Formats: sequence, structure tokens, C-alpha cells
Amino acid sequence: MLDDKALDKIFRSARTHNGWLDKPVTDDQLRAIYEVAKWGPTSANSQPARFVFVRTQEGKERLRPALSAGNTEKTMSAPVTVIVAYDTQFYEHLPQHFPHDPSAIHWFKGEGKEAVAGATAVRNGTLQGAYLMIAARALGLDCGAMSGFNNAVVDENFFPDGRFKTNFLCNIGHGDESKIFARSPRMNFADACSFA
Repeated sequence: MLDDKALDKIFRSARTHNGWLDKPVTDDQLRAIYEVAKWGPTSANSQPARFVFVRTQEGKERLRPALSAGNTEKTMSAPVTVIVAYDTQFYEHLPQHFPHDPSAIHWFKGEGKEAVAGATAVRNGTLQGAYLMIAARALGLDCGAMSGFNNAVVDENFFPDGRFKTNFLCNIGHGDESKIFARSPRMNFADACSFA
């Protein structure tokens, strides 16, 4: 069982960051984050998420036109902005990723199966994005996830062939504690949970 210090780092004391210290995030750190996050479960081991670590000025300029006004400065100043996307044809990898059921590809591929494939890609890609954020926090970095952007513009600028679709963006770096908002309340157990 993780101790309170670890749980605080990952969840209870972790914050959504809006400003960043001038400290780099290395390629090795980004690889380490993925190497932890990749072990999070997905249905049928589908692993539809695709991550683009945008860290160059050129890459950030390709993001800029998609960003809402409130997300522009913090994204442009973040050491890394991750495009959390999903592969609409993730099922093509199932023979390798889910080898104990060779028929799994046919659960998602074929006429009339677009809806279930799309829902599976979004649901599991979102989970993988959350795993990436938890891994980043566990490895000593801060995150600022956001959905205030134009998905179609990001897709056009980064995924023009249409196979990958953007889900959400997440800034990663060393957060500037002076720029976080006051802690917002969370729902208590009785309001959010029930037993059946």
C-alpha cells in the first residue's frame, strides 16, 4: 500500500498548474513517464492512445491557432504540451496486443462497428491520458490538462491523414505554485457514490 506521502503527491496535494518554472523536461523524463503509464489497463489491451510531446517553438506555433485565449500563454510557456490523441484504427494492433483471442480485431473492424470502435478508442485513450498524468506526478512533474482548444485545428496541424484524433491537451513541467487557483471543492462520498 502506498503511504500518505505518495498519495498526496499523486492525488491529494497535486494541483492543476497554469504557470511554469523555467526548468526543462528531458527526453529521458518523458520516456520514463510513458514507461510507467503504458502498464495501465485498457479494454482488450487496446491501447488506442497516441501521445505527441510538443516541446519545440515550431511545434508550439502549430498548436497556437487551436488554443482558447485562456489557455494560450500557459501552453506556450510550458516546457512540454502533450497532445493526447487516439488511433481510430487501434484494432489493427490487436493481433499483437491481445493474442489470446485472434478474433478480437473483428469486434471493432467492419461495417456497422464504427460506433463501438469509436467509443472504445475515446474511452480507453482517455484512460491512458489519465495514466500519463498520474505517472508524470509520480515521477516529480506537474500537469495542467485542458480541453479549451479546437480539436479540428490540432488534428489538421498534427494528424492530417485523419487516422489519429485529438482527445485533450496536457501541459507538463515544474509548476509555478504562485499561479495556481485556490483549491476547488470535491464531492463527498455520499453525493458521488452509492451501493447496490
